Amino acid sequence: MTTLEESYERCRELNKRYGTTYYWSTYLLPKVKRHHVHALYGFCRYADDIVDDLGPASVESRAAALRDFGDRFFADLDAGRSDDPVLRAVVHTVRSFDIDPECFRRFLRSMTMDLTVAEYDTYDDLLVYMDGSAAVIGEMMLPILEPFSFQLALQHARDLGNAFQLTNFLRDVAEDLDRGRVYIPQEDVRKFAAEAALRERRVSSEWIELMRFEIARTRELYASADLGVDMLPPASAQCIATARRLYSGILERIEAAGYDVFTSRVNVPTWQKVRAAAPAFLPFLRA
Repeated sequence: MTTLEESYERCRELNKRYGTTYYWSTYLLPKVKRHHVHALYGFCRYADDIVDDLGPASVESRAAALRDFGDRFFADLDAGRSDDPVLRAVVHTVRSFDIDPECFRRFLRSMTMDLTVAEYDTYDDLLVYMDGSAAVIGEMMLPILEPFSFQLALQHARDLGNAFQLTNFLRDVAEDLDRGRVYIPQEDVRKFAAEAALRERRVSSEWIELMRFEIARTRELYASADLGVDMLPPASAQCIATARRLYSGILERIEAAGYDVFTSRVNVPTWQKVRAAAPAFLPFLRA
């Protein structure tokens, strides 16, 4: 049977392997909180793998697996414990910080949308999806970060979650196309006459204007998120500000690449992530 410590370690490994920007930023949190962030990441990764990494499994099989995962999680949450290698830590974190279970239902609803929804016509349509796939992550995190006012910080946390996801969408256009999905609103694609560029994976003047528009929208959300950072205690603020700085840097790298997100996947180098987390290690280096 997996112990609680082993479950948290499993979540930490998932975070380190698949979400390195978030992972290194967590080092700026007090150790007593760090593993709870890993647990939330582990839950999200678990569900995401069901949607995207079950090989040739049918949509029906993936939907059934996602429902089973959700049913097990909510049953374990009601019971107050889990024997699942990942969910044991997640249940402990949710109950420790009284995180609203509805957040997880909304997240799973959006993951289910990924099984059948290939594109979104308007930005408002996309926001419905992101409510459960991105904004809700900010809501889950807030109890762990302990803002001075949950209600005042809530919208800014949601905006940061959406900014992170929009950044992902712009970086991962080619990868999403490979999966038959487009997360750039179709109304925007039409507005800038970038249909051919997207279909042919070609950087054109129309594509550049579209990307500039999407990046500007994303930066507006980051600006809102910055207001929320000031509502956090120092350690939490340092963690979130670092994650924000690193992740928004992806937008700058897209610009530096001439908006070519088709040829290769832009990333923030690992050394920059480690350097950003360096303040967490200074007390040990000075000891």
